[in-house]
Amino acid sequence: MTACVAFAQAVDARCDATEERISMIEQPAPEPGRKLRILISLLYYFPHRTGLTIHVQQIAEELVRRGHEVTVLTARYSNELPRDEDMHNGVRVIRLWAPIKISRGMLMPAYPWAAYFAMREADVVSIHTPMLETALVSLIARLAGVNVIATHHGDLVLPGGVVNRFIQGTMFLLYKFMANHASQLIAYSQDYANHSYYLQPFMDKVRVNYPPIKIPEPNPENVAKLREQWQHNDGPIIGYSGRFVEEKRPDLAIRALETINQKYPDARLIFAGEYEIPYEGTWEKQQPLVQQYQEQLVFLGLIKDRQQLADYYAACDVIILPSDTECFALVQVEAMLCGTPMVTTNIPGARVPIQVTGMGKLAEQGNAQSIGQSVMDILDEPEKYQHSREHIESCFSFQETVDRYEQIFQEHARPPKHG
Repeated sequence: MTACVAFAQAVDARCDATEERISMIEQPAPEPGRKLRILISLLYYFPHRTGLTIHVQQIAEELVRRGHEVTVLTARYSNELPRDEDMHNGVRVIRLWAPIKISRGMLMPAYPWAAYFAMREADVVSIHTPMLETALVSLIARLAGVNVIATHHGDLVLPGGVVNRFIQGTMFLLYKFMANHASQLIAYSQDYANHSYYLQPFMDKVRVNYPPIKIPEPNPENVAKLREQWQHNDGPIIGYSGRFVEEKRPDLAIRALETINQKYPDARLIFAGEYEIPYEGTWEKQQPLVQQYQEQLVFLGLIKDRQQLADYYAACDVIILPSDTECFALVQVEAMLCGTPMVTTNIPGARVPIQVTGMGKLAEQGNAQSIGQSVMDILDEPEKYQHSREHIESCFSFQETVDRYEQIFQEHARPPKHG
């Protein structure tokens, strides 16, 4: 961290004299069809599987298919990953040594130099927040003379404790520095932007773009096998897709069974996602609750294969998203595309997919009884909450999302070199 700070201070000193000149350069109109060199910087990338990494991977690979040159600068978070550099589906991936872990983040000692040299070759830089290096990215980008576009994937909310509060406050200060100098901030929805303590101070820079969402069509034979495997006495199958962490409130999904069991005592709750998280103690903390309902619970772990994930969604009668905080939750639209309605807590950002499509019910935040009742409402009248895959795709078009990213990158790209 000391090396990073020293480098950042040196860059800042050099940039101060030229900041106004750079910011006042009149950018020419983007050339139609111009092929860009795009640098994407984020902490985790494929094969790490979260909504954020899937978002970035799908955008990056589609931009490559459209003829752009995309480089991802990321952490080598596992020794099993390739050293230094490799190609994945046309995307150049540069992985940096990350020896020090801090909560969910990691320090990459070589990041300042790697970022600078990569930015010198890029037409535009795309970063994804929250991210420890946000302020440093902004400083290096100013030195390299390239604009930064930041996609915000959710305000950082960590479990209680002095250390986590310090991390959360520091991350926000670093983000504010970056946001002041960024050319554009991208939010998942206007609803989330209006309630985000990260985005509210910079609303004049915010543009809304739904996340990119693609998932295969479910395989009917596989779906039937899963239902046969999980179903008990023809009872309903309820899903939870996500990590077993505090802010996603998996405990509420389990506690909702108390209400659901009054009418559907043979219900089964199927968890898809990591549950023993190194930086979290939620799994251990909730063991008494897990043991209480163990006969109704199934834990599948992380489903990496997209076809298997689609089959999982389709095998469920309803999916629960009981989070206390959520920027959007791609799992909602993924489930809807597979024909499964949602029950989601009525919080900014998370409620958007249901409000837009009508394919589900909103429950009161933090209220297991409300979640359980909403599940029963859907189980009682499932046809009321069904919409076609075509309808969901029209509401959340993958191609339109990438079109908007491409347009924003073109608008803020470095002027082309002539001669």
